[in-house]
Amino acid sequence: MAIDLTTNDQKKGDVEKAAAARASLRFVHDGNIVGLGTGSTAAHAVRFLGERVQAGLKIRGIPTSVHTKELATSVGIPLTTLDEFQQIDVTIDGADEFDPQLHLTKGGGGALLREKIIASASLQLVIIADSSKQVAMLGKFPLPVEVISFAQSLVAKRIAALGAAVKLRQDAKGNPFVTDEGHHILDCSFGRIPDPPSLARTLSDMPGVVEHGLFIDLAGVVLVAEGENVTELRRHTSPSL
Repeated sequence: MAIDLTTNDQKKGDVEKAAAARASLRFVHDGNIVGLGTGSTAAHAVRFLGERVQAGLKIRGIPTSVHTKELATSVGIPLTTLDEFQQIDVTIDGADEFDPQLHLTKGGGGALLREKIIASASLQLVIIADSSKQVAMLGKFPLPVEVISFAQSLVAKRIAALGAAVKLRQDAKGNPFVTDEGHHILDCSFGRIPDPPSLARTLSDMPGVVEHGLFIDLAGVVLVAEGENVTELRRHTSPSL
């Protein structure tokens, strides 16, 4: 007899990921160019979109990783590129953490560079998440920082000086993890990030850093699931003067 070793938390997380992903489909409309996120939660959305495409929905997707490209192709979503479309109607993606201001930590799946490029080109970024991703302050999840390998030791030292424990991400064979763009990732454990915009600027100004996983003022909507109930959170923006 097979034994199910899946924990209750894992089962709850899967239910919530699927619920948030399904709720995100209402933001996608016929004729849209859709950014397709990377990670376990975003994969649910890609599969659900594939079902809608098979039922007649007309969209074209731009994937944020090679893995997502393969998944989208397998479920029948027609794909395009930024060479053809520099403006994306809506992107659906996951997050490793989000705070009350809808600042995000992303990059656990290793696709933060392409994810941020796609997010920046999107009229609307919809983040889907299970309840464990909602935090009062970012920092519990290690912050991914994508670096060129030439500079990784120097960058690691400089980030450590900011108070983080820094670890080079490795693949299953113990080799440095290599992103789709050929870079390495430093996973930086800050514990608490009280001022994400300030840290984002500091990291962006650091030579050798290609991109970091702090997504500031990019998410317009977060759909967070608690069980099968989904709550929609929106970022509040200051009115134009």
